[in-house]
Amino acid sequence: MAERYIQSIERAADVLELFLASNSELSVKEISEKLGLSKSTIHGIIKTLEYRGYLQQNPDDLKYKLGLKLFELGNKVSNQFDIGKIARPIMKELVESLMETVHLVVFERGEVIYIEKLDGPRSLRIYSQIGKRAPIHCTGVGKSILAFQEEEEIDSLLANEDLKPFTEYTLTDKAEIKKQLQTIREHGYSVDDEEIELGLKCVAAPIFNHQGKVIAAISCASPKVRLTEDKLAVVIKEIKQASLEISKNMGFKTQPALA
Repeated sequence: MAERYIQSIERAADVLELFLASNSELSVKEISEKLGLSKSTIHGIIKTLEYRGYLQQNPDDLKYKLGLKLFELGNKVSNQFDIGKIARPIMKELVESLMETVHLVVFERGEVIYIEKLDGPRSLRIYSQIGKRAPIHCTGVGKSILAFQEEEEIDSLLANEDLKPFTEYTLTDKAEIKKQLQTIREHGYSVDDEEIELGLKCVAAPIFNHQGKVIAAISCASPKVRLTEDKLAVVIKEIKQASLEISKNMGFKTQPALA
């Protein structure tokens, strides 16, 4: 039997999700145009969300922004991410050791989402930020997760993913991507070599749960010029060790090929 969804709730969710990709404030007219719904329909949804604290209105320009209720819910969700609590001290050790930025992402409904980011001592302005979704085909974390999915799932994800090139080094051919995924499985880590951002190189490794499923990934991001051959070898070793330590703390039983 097909799932049944409540249209009014879906529309309310659509309104809230507009703020993920739009300006911090939106007017009723802007929301109406973006969603293709009448202003009267949008007005009713917005007023309900405002009443419940999910939206706030700016009295100066009458535009709306996300409300504190979402902040409360976000903190609640954050506190439930045991993997974040487990990974944070390990990530701190990595930053201190490698002196570079370290990320933690989770895999959710076919997407990769950054949930932790610890900056290294040297500033690095890059694509990632907490809460942002990452392309799965051209980021180290995305490929680390993708490589350890079932073959049917890989085909499905690649079919649904927009395999657009972010740089001249981005792989967009499915056969080539799948060949690279095989190498990642064999070595237990992945590398993003300027595939999403020129001058940036990332090393990532998968994180397994107690069922042996990949649920997350950890990575080290650095300007390519700082990743000499010797340092790259160190980064690979430490990222793999960190991912394995987090996995063990999540109840994963070590597989020799990944150790």
